[in-house]
Amino acid sequence: MTFLEVFDSAGPLLILAVVILVGVSFGALTRRIGLPGVTGQILGGVCLGRAGLDLFDEASLAGLEPLTQFALGLIAVTVGAHLNIRRLRNAGRRLFFLLLTEATILPLLVFVSVWGLTRAGLDLALLLAAVSIATAPATIVALVKETRAKGVFVKTLIAAVALNNMACIVLFEVARSWASTLDGEAGWLEPTGQLLLSAAIGGGIALVMHAATRLVVRPERLATAAVVALVLTSGLASSLDVSPLLACLLLGIVQTNLEPTRDQLVDSVFANFEPAILAVFFTLAGMHLSLDEMGVAGWVALVYFFARIAGKLVAANLALRLADATQRVRRNLGSALVPQAGVAVGLVIMVQADPSFSSLAGLFSAIVLTTVAVNEIVGPILTRAALHRSGEVGRDRMRLIDFLQEEHIETDFQATSKEEAIEKLVDLMLRTHSVPGIDRPTLLDSVIDRERQASTCLGGGLSVPHGILPEGHAMVGVMAISREGLDFPTPDDRPVHCMVLLGTSPEERDRHLQVLAVLARNVGNDAAFQDQLFNAGSPAHAYEILHGEESEDFNYFLDESG
Repeated sequence: MTFLEVFDSAGPLLILAVVILVGVSFGALTRRIGLPGVTGQILGGVCLGRAGLDLFDEASLAGLEPLTQFALGLIAVTVGAHLNIRRLRNAGRRLFFLLLTEATILPLLVFVSVWGLTRAGLDLALLLAAVSIATAPATIVALVKETRAKGVFVKTLIAAVALNNMACIVLFEVARSWASTLDGEAGWLEPTGQLLLSAAIGGGIALVMHAATRLVVRPERLATAAVVALVLTSGLASSLDVSPLLACLLLGIVQTNLEPTRDQLVDSVFANFEPAILAVFFTLAGMHLSLDEMGVAGWVALVYFFARIAGKLVAANLALRLADATQRVRRNLGSALVPQAGVAVGLVIMVQADPSFSSLAGLFSAIVLTTVAVNEIVGPILTRAALHRSGEVGRDRMRLIDFLQEEHIETDFQATSKEEAIEKLVDLMLRTHSVPGIDRPTLLDSVIDRERQASTCLGGGLSVPHGILPEGHAMVGVMAISREGLDFPTPDDRPVHCMVLLGTSPEERDRHLQVLAVLARNVGNDAAFQDQLFNAGSPAHAYEILHGEESEDFNYFLDESG
């Protein structure tokens, strides 16, 4: 038997081994030359697939479909988990305008370009306009993990991906229904019911699993529950012929808002084999690219590709200007949203399986698959560059005041007395941090009692009240900034412009003293730093001041402190 004959008769396990080996190897090679690993995995798939060596036929690759579906479900759940209402409290304005512009301006620009410049059919232009909204969640998640990025830009990017994929799925079903209605086929009720059923499956399973896991304390059983929830959601949605992507998105959204520790649970369950799963997913995507499809797509694919990129840039820039986002976010988000893969490919499969679109399914598939392949080569490069320009690469590590994220900061703060200010800060802490085992009266009393013993107004416009948390709790904190200043008694008779409420358990006393010293030295004594922080226009601006590159001398990474 020759070497090539071995591959002709390869079983699923041998195919899987080759795909993982090639995907991981090509990903490592591209990372060594400064390109995203995802790009290398796509190119590795191109070399293995129909456009390259063509080692495996479609029937052989079908054996890996369950793993692909699992990967899509994992990606969707991971992205949905980033839509935590508590964490996105201060990002609501940005995300609202992003959702609005990406669901209107972007598809409108693509529709007008495709229909007007290529003379494509109305139904084809509608479907392409709806698909254009989606961004590849797997690519974004993989690049964020690969670059260890963290901050306001990353938070906005991943939440925007989750929202635009939901908008894409909904608008695609509407466009598909409308196009079918033009041909006298389906009506509006069926796709609406499918969307609601998808959401009900994901949300319902999340509620059931949440109730079940509250009775389980052993970590290995919690891990099993996480896997069961994911597989059950994806499998049930597929069996009922509704969107498994939307169902898994809702699973992630509901879980993360019900269970504060959900992120840590999923990380611990999937961290060890997630890179291999994503490598398989991206390599298989490259293997499905055909040179014949690229030739058929032609001019329409070219127009769609550039119209989509232009729409992403225009929609993101306009939305973030309306939301008064920081320059780092506004200048980089549009280009970071270019990658497109999983959701778009899933929608292609839906059209191929729909008899009412038999006349355009081939052309639609060729256009989308061709542009997906190009977007997954060009897009990750643009996203990685945007992450670097945002200044958030390499920051997914614990820092001294890491507990002060954007959602824990309030600007334009007002209070008529110190007691009122402390009450507002306690409410903000309980609303934005997970502090189980302590109620509002207990926390408020501990802060007020400490304040009565000795004022925590340190001078220089800074006040740092603090309360006691039960043993075992990590340090938490919230910050309030008042540009005009709060008229409280202070050692230097200066108004208070910045209040930081700390919650500390007894065993974190040393870190508490470190944080106090850093705040007193920088916020309380550095005039240049005060001028920036006290005049921050939004929580996002304040976060960038506290966590930017220029702040590393005091807000240092704890793994480098020793």
